[in-house]
Amino acid sequence: MTNDTITIVSGLPRSGTSMMMKMLAAGGLEPLTDNIRTADEDNPRGYFEFERVKQIEQDNTWLEYARSRVVKLISALLKHLPPSYQYKVVFMKRAMSEILASQRQMLIRRGEPADKVPDDKMAAMFNKHVAQVEAWLAEQPNIDVLYVNYNEVLKDPRSHAEQINSFLGGSLAVTDMIEVVDKALYRQQHSA
Repeated sequence: MTNDTITIVSGLPRSGTSMMMKMLAAGGLEPLTDNIRTADEDNPRGYFEFERVKQIEQDNTWLEYARSRVVKLISALLKHLPPSYQYKVVFMKRAMSEILASQRQMLIRRGEPADKVPDDKMAAMFNKHVAQVEAWLAEQPNIDVLYVNYNEVLKDPRSHAEQINSFLGGSLAVTDMIEVVDKALYRQQHSA
C-alpha cells in the first residue's frame, strides 16, 4: 500500500464499522477521527468517526489528511469519493435482521420512533442500496474492496484479521487486531 492510499471502512449503519475501525487502529493504522461523537451504550468502545465526512459532496479537502490513514464513511457517501486518490475499502456486511434490531434498539434508547418503516421494507431498501453500491464499486479503477462479514469475524477473528492485513499490505499487527474483537458486544444476535 502506498502512502497516498486512503483506507476506508464502510457499510450500512450498525454493520460493524466501529469494530473494524478499532481493529485497524489496534493493528497500527492511524484512524482519522475527531472524537466529537463519543462512546455510548450503543458503541461502548467508541464510534471512530470524523464529522467532516458527512459533507464530502460539498467539501472533500479533508481527504488529504486521510492519506496513509483509515477513515469511516457510510456506504451512501462512497459515490462522492473523488477519483484523484487510490482507496482500499473494507466494506462491512452483517445479517440484515441484526442490523435492523441494532438500529431499532439505538432509536429506542434515543427516545426516537423505532417503527416508522416496517422491517421488511427497510431490509428491501438496504439490500437494494448495497447492491447498487457494490455495482458502483466494481466499476471504479481506483478502488479496491474487501467485503468482510461482521458475523464471521466474531466466529473466527484470526483468519479475517489475516485476510484484512494481507489486503492492506501486510504490515498490521494481526494479534493486536484480534484482541479487540469483543464478543460481549455482540448483542443483537439473530439467525439470518
